Formats: sequence, structure tokens, C-alpha cells
Amino acid sequence: MTETQTKTSSPEIRAAAGAMDGLREDLIRPVFAYRPLPPLSPEGRFIRRLPDGLKRAVVWTPHALVLFAAFIVMMAGFADWHFRLFMGLVPAIAVAMTLVRPIAAFWASWIATLFCALLGSDGLWGPSAFMAQAVVMVVVAARTRPRTALWMWLLTLLFGVVLEGGDPSITAPMAVLTAFALLVVTVFQVRRAAEQEVRDAEREITVQRTVTAVERDRRTLLEERTTIARELHDVVAHHMSVVAIQAEAAPYRVENPPPELEQAFVTIRENAVAALTELRRVLGVVRAEDYEAPDAPQPTLAVLDGLLDNVRETGLETEKVITGAVRELPQGVELSAYRIIQEALSNTLRHAPGATARVEISYVLGGIGLRIVNGPPRGLVKPSPGAGHGITGMRERVAMLNGAMTAAAAEDGGYEVAVFLPVPPAESEPDERDDRGDRGAVAETLVIERDGGA
Repeated sequence: MTETQTKTSSPEIRAAAGAMDGLREDLIRPVFAYRPLPPLSPEGRFIRRLPDGLKRAVVWTPHALVLFAAFIVMMAGFADWHFRLFMGLVPAIAVAMTLVRPIAAFWASWIATLFCALLGSDGLWGPSAFMAQAVVMVVVAARTRPRTALWMWLLTLLFGVVLEGGDPSITAPMAVLTAFALLVVTVFQVRRAAEQEVRDAEREITVQRTVTAVERDRRTLLEERTTIARELHDVVAHHMSVVAIQAEAAPYRVENPPPELEQAFVTIRENAVAALTELRRVLGVVRAEDYEAPDAPQPTLAVLDGLLDNVRETGLETEKVITGAVRELPQGVELSAYRIIQEALSNTLRHAPGATARVEISYVLGGIGLRIVNGPPRGLVKPSPGAGHGITGMRERVAMLNGAMTAAAAEDGGYEVAVFLPVPPAESEPDERDDRGDRGAVAETLVIERDGGA
């Protein structure tokens, strides 16, 4: 490694090179950049409280202040008896330039200072030149960043010392005044930047919380739908199995059936078996790795008393009221009704400990109505917060059956869930079956008896 390379790579040389790059980036390259001063935001802390008419005028306050400062500088130049017009107008132009070309205005203030020093009688820093230089540095510092303010102050100090032949006493008032003003501007900028970072961080956190909440709700919805699909699998699989068994047994009920009829029943059975296989394959996709299929059949309203007994053992006083003619409904409707009641009672145990609950089941012509209402919590046990999945699951089950549901707080401080599940009349009527040697009917009867006794 040569000596030149060693010097070039030394920390001092690198620091000097970095400083010169900063100078070029702040005060040389953007010298002709057109950067008009934007108006204040109408949504500011104080401006947004003003009337609309006054608000439109207040947003231009910075521009008015800069032009007013230019006017004061021009008036200060008129106090000089030598070339009064130029002594006031030239520095005022440099101040006004800060509204559109801030970096060019800084260099223009130097030119104005030289112009006033040559034509005036007050030396380098006459009244108009002094005021113009200070105002330009403050405005440019407010429009840029702290490093630019430091460069302007150092260059102005060097500019004054060089023009005064190395005597810093003449430039000292300018250096002290501008140092204090630039320090105030820098502190204000740093504070504003910190507040902006805090606002940006809060906004980002709010966005992330919103996204997280949306994703959580979406995941909850998918989990509830997956659970419903798993539970309904047994119901659908049962009916498909019955169709396959009945299609296989049907030819034995007819003496000498024609080949076309036998082939039709064979096709029905093959389609039922294929649909059942496909159903199991699709269900395997939505099952979790740790999912275990239940041993018992899916519950129906026939086993609701067992659920209510279990709930009463936990301390929840529960009353069941049934109105209308009790009849067998489609298994999907029975399963959904059971799960809705189960979830509503679980919510009561969780959110209203010590309360009483009432379960009303109404069999009507077009379907079944459910109403689960509980009183306010009682006792010393505090309610436990839930994940919010219960209402979502109930709504999914009701929506799947094209039903209607309302869930809201009651006037006494309790909670009420009301559901209606429609059942077409054709589906609600039990089918009449012939008991004479029909293997499909016997199988179906056995399955139904097993479900009812679970």
C-alpha cells in the first residue's frame, strides 16, 4: 500500500471528504432547485378549529411573514442616503426568493451584502444587509435540515471574516445572532421530526392492529366454517350411505326386474359411493393434523336434555320450554340447532357467571325457532373474556341454512340470542317406508336409533 493510499483512507481524510459531499449536497447541487413554500395544512392542531373562511387565509401565514420581513428589509435600506432604492430593493429580493428557491436565496443574500457594502456607507453589514442575511438563513434553515443550517452559519462566518481582512469582531454580532436563531430553528425541527416519527409509528401500529384484527376475524371465520364442515360430514355421509344401501336393496323388492331397472339402481349406487368417497377426500383437506373424528354420531335436539344436565352441574340454572308439535327435522338443521344452543349456554357460563338461562324451542310450520336468554351476572365470580368466536360460529350456521339471527344485550343486563332456521315442508315431513325386507330402510332405522340413543 502506498503512502498516498494511506492518507486517502485515513479517518481525517474520509471525514473531510464526507463533509465536502454534504456541503455539495446541501448548498451547491440544489442551488437552482424550484421549491415553492407550501401552505400550512388546514388539518393542523389550531387551524382546523377556525371557520372555513378564516382557515383559507391563515394557511398562507408563512408567506405573509416572509414578505413582511422583505418589506422591513427594504425599509431599512431606504434609511441609507446612498442609492436608497437599490440598498433596500436588492436585499428584499433575496428575502423574497426564499419562498421559491431557498438555496439560491442564500447565495443571493451574499451578493446583496456585497452590493450594499460597495454602495453603502455602513461597511459590510449595513442594516438592510444584516437583516436580509439573518432572515434568509432562518427561513432557509426552517425549510431544509439542521446540517444545512450549520453549513450556512460556518460559510457566513468565513465570508465575513475574509471580507473584513481577518477581523472577526465585525462579523461577531451576525454570528451570535444567527447562531441563536438557527439553534432555535434546529430545536424546533428536531422536535417536529420526533413528533412526526411518533405519529407515523402510531399510524403504523394502528394499521398493523387493523390488519391483525381483520386477519384474526378471517381466520376465526375459516375455523368456524371448517368445524361446521367436519360436523356435517357425518350427516351427509349417513344420507349418502343410505342411498347406496337402498339402491342396492331395491332390485330385491321387485320380482323379475327388467335389466334397465337393475342397471339404473347400479348406477345410483355407484354414484352414491363415488360421491361419498369424494366427500371424504375433500374433508381430509380441511381437517387439521391433530383432528380426531368423533366416535359418537353428531348430536341432535333429541339429546338436548343431556346437554342441559351438564350445564346445570356447573351451576347454571337452565329452563327448557318447547312449543309446537315436536317432530323430526333434517339432521343438518337438528345439528345446527343443538350447536347454537350449546354455544349460547357456553357464552352464558363465560360472560354471565351466576346467571339463569332459558332455552325456548318453537316448532312452527316453516321451520324451528330458538331463543336463548340469560339474566345479568350474579355473585363474586368475574366474567371471563372470550375470543369472540361463539357469535361468529352461530351466525355461520344460521347463514348456511338461510336462517335469521339476532344477538343483543337485554334490558335487564343479560343477553338474548334469537334464531330461526327454515325447513321446507317437504323436508320436515317424515318419509313413509315399507318395513318388508328393505335392507336400506332397516340400515337407516338402525343408524337413526343409534343417533337418538347417543
